[in-house]
Amino acid sequence: MSYRLLALDLDGTLLRSDQQVDASDVAAIRELQRAGVTVTIVTGRLQSGSLGAAAACGIEGVIACVEGSHLVELHSNTTLVHHPMDLGVRTLLRETVAQHGLAGFVFDAQGIHHDHAGAPYAGYIRTWSPNLRVVEEDLAWQTEPIAAVAIGDQEEIAAAHAALRAHGDRLFSVSFAVSQCPGKYAILARAAGPSKGTALAELCRLIGCSTSEAVAIGDWVNDVPMFEVAGRSFAMGGAPDHVSEKATDRLERVAGTGGGIAEAVRRAWG
Repeated sequence: MSYRLLALDLDGTLLRSDQQVDASDVAAIRELQRAGVTVTIVTGRLQSGSLGAAAACGIEGVIACVEGSHLVELHSNTTLVHHPMDLGVRTLLRETVAQHGLAGFVFDAQGIHHDHAGAPYAGYIRTWSPNLRVVEEDLAWQTEPIAAVAIGDQEEIAAAHAALRAHGDRLFSVSFAVSQCPGKYAILARAAGPSKGTALAELCRLIGCSTSEAVAIGDWVNDVPMFEVAGRSFAMGGAPDHVSEKATDRLERVAGTGGGIAEAVRRAWG
């Protein structure tokens, strides 16, 4: 198979734990680009949180952000796909965050808005985008948000997530421990429908190839929809078993250490 597109997750995959791109991965990406292969990014981050990695690898075309909720062409800064949360979903999220006393962060295409309760977690949230703005709680939800994150204690997060899961037809949500904030947990929520899988299919359509001609690399549960669509997929070493088993291949390079892209390129393209 002659693969025509390479789709890269960012955190733990293209980006090392120090937030840098390994030189061996940059070299492998540049070699593919010279050979006419499209290399793109499919990430949970916002566009503004993806620019450094894209620039390091010479990626200027269309990338997928917020797990397929926003597709944007970097060179022209043109939005091609935008899936904001509708008013009903925003209201549900806002009321749930308030009811459970959580710190809420509202993501739109330009950056992240939060009130003063979010200040202790700003360093962690900055991973998604460096563009953080402190606003009054009422103002945070008045843009066109494409996602939201809520942070709090485990019990309150579990209760809030249970309430949100009852609306799974309208809202995608996932909860997880916040490793940078011991004892704290988070919920990530966005409109139902978009995923890294839908993003990869759209990226393939844009360049005129089939999904069977795409290679995807990732390391976490949100990469699984991309693995299920791609013709060949690589899970980083150290990825959870339930993630790795969805990929066609498992890499030796461990997530967050760099070199995984170069390894996958060697194995997929020879």
